[in-house]
Amino acid sequence: MVTRLYLIRHGSTTLSAEDRFSGGTEVDLSEEGRWQASCLSKRLANDQIAAVYCSPMRRTVQTASYICEPYGYTALTREGLREIHHGRWETMQRSEVEQQFAEEYAAWQEDPFTFAPEGGESGLQVMARALPVIREIVVRHTGQTVAVVSHKATIRLILSSLLGFDARGYRDRLDQSPACLNILDFKDAVRARLMLFNDVSHYVDQPPYPAKHLSNWFDGSAKG
Repeated sequence: MVTRLYLIRHGSTTLSAEDRFSGGTEVDLSEEGRWQASCLSKRLANDQIAAVYCSPMRRTVQTASYICEPYGYTALTREGLREIHHGRWETMQRSEVEQQFAEEYAAWQEDPFTFAPEGGESGLQVMARALPVIREIVVRHTGQTVAVVSHKATIRLILSSLLGFDARGYRDRLDQSPACLNILDFKDAVRARLMLFNDVSHYVDQPPYPAKHLSNWFDGSAKG
């Protein structure tokens, strides 16, 4: 018996394109983000989704409300699905952080999985709170299809763990576009198979090219 998990990133926000650290900052979906979520909702309207879960942050709750609409559901919030918090870097642009907290930023660039900026979370901490939630959902909905709306870093960390990737490279090697769809099939509570990754065909006909992703390794701006 297979449990199917739709793992969804929230739609675009006004901060999405500004190269800012805003994981712990509340922000609404932009007009574009609402359109993206609406397109995804139409795509999933006949998929017999049994329940919808989401992070309690506004952008995920708003995205989840679109997914729920065809089913008449109310999304169930889980704290563990929140985005990574960047502490004192929150709302700052990457260039500002590099200038003001150069040593701290360099340590985070080297290992964002175990290192965290002052007042923030490491990837390890996010994984530790998110994975039990995923397990709970899979166990509760055995043999069903369920949707989970979360955030870019949180989703990448979940995928890294479930698929056995080195999570230290989660920022460099895995991308998540706004309102994208990932599909995981679970044989049991821990064995998952990735069936679809970072798909946005509900609103674009080709995969988008990456712009700024807060990753010096990928965008070519790494020093040394």
